[in-house]
Amino acid sequence: MSSILPQIEAPQIIACTISRDVQNFDLLIEDMEDALGESWGDLGFAEALAFFGQPEAQSLELVALALDAEDEEDLVLMGEIITQAKARKIKVILIAEDMTPAALHSLLRQGADEFVPYPLPEGELSAAIDRLRATDESKLQHAEKAPPLKRGADKDGALIVVHGLAGGTGATTMAVNLAWELATSDKKNAPKVCLLDLDLQFGAVATFLDLPRREVVYDMLSETEMMDSESFGQALLTYEDRLQVLTAPADMLPLDLINSEDVIRILNIARSQFDYVVVDMPSTLVQWSEAVLNNAHIYFAMLELDMRSAQNALRFKRALQSEDLPVEKLRYVMNRAPKFTDLNAKSRVKRMAESLGISIDVQLPDGGKQITQANDHGTPLANSAAKNPLRREIAKLAASIHDLKAEESKAA
Repeated sequence: MSSILPQIEAPQIIACTISRDVQNFDLLIEDMEDALGESWGDLGFAEALAFFGQPEAQSLELVALALDAEDEEDLVLMGEIITQAKARKIKVILIAEDMTPAALHSLLRQGADEFVPYPLPEGELSAAIDRLRATDESKLQHAEKAPPLKRGADKDGALIVVHGLAGGTGATTMAVNLAWELATSDKKNAPKVCLLDLDLQFGAVATFLDLPRREVVYDMLSETEMMDSESFGQALLTYEDRLQVLTAPADMLPLDLINSEDVIRILNIARSQFDYVVVDMPSTLVQWSEAVLNNAHIYFAMLELDMRSAQNALRFKRALQSEDLPVEKLRYVMNRAPKFTDLNAKSRVKRMAESLGISIDVQLPDGGKQITQANDHGTPLANSAAKNPLRREIAKLAASIHDLKAEESKAA
């Protein structure tokens, strides 16, 4: 008989309660055990923020944030816990006792998915968990219903590229929302739009649209020689039946995984199937950047009113000119542009453009916190903050692009 005892694996933790003291919510403990057995744990407020950054947190599906009147003094901390959870796609159930409506409203706006009062109504926690899981399943099923692409299609779609000249200039936000505005620009005859995330390392399109990342994307990118419209279509996901998306791969990959020939194959198939193809580029210039620029109809270069953007714009322009690349395709976009009444800042924009020898064709306003919230929640601005000034400007830009394409089609 062996002297080695069998090892019993601990159940995987898929949920946690987060509270000042979970013993104050004894009914919650009972309901968590009934709903989840032993696959849950308990964290304090500060512990939760630290735990979210640990590898063990990757298995978390949901957290139950339990609060009472004493916790209203720490609403900023509570909001940060919700924000960090949502950024990691962890669902949040808010359990509240004796809290003011204003405090509850504030936390729900931060992104809490469900609210259950304490003391807990019988079976309500289990029902809330079931609703959240059902929502996730329906989203996944809905996202994977990509309609098959037509063989031999020849749309010759417009290729629109977005490239951030510095980190945080809002390139992905613009790419996602521009693609969505184009896809919804004509209710009677909606154009077919495809959004390609070619930032193979830090691409965030999947996050901004709450779409899963799948291994099939890597498989397709690795064998573009064998790619046809069917295999390309299988790598796409649809968002709300309007927009088809090629997300970045599930793993961080080197940017030289693909070359110019690979990129041209992808762009050619996408353009043959869609009216508009919007590409979100990595901020780094790579060997295949030239192929994208040469094939682009419009190449938006995103910058801000700061020294790093000015320096990068100058270096970017010089790099393209040294290779005799078509710099005339560039359309410089100033994100977080000054307001109309800020004459001093507007004169700085003018001086910046003159010193760089460029024309800043589009100026986008600062959309504020609503932009971050929409991105974290995985929804386009049109669905979550339709009246936001940034959304309005992107919608105007999309409408002008669509009108221009319609005029060109009539002339042809």
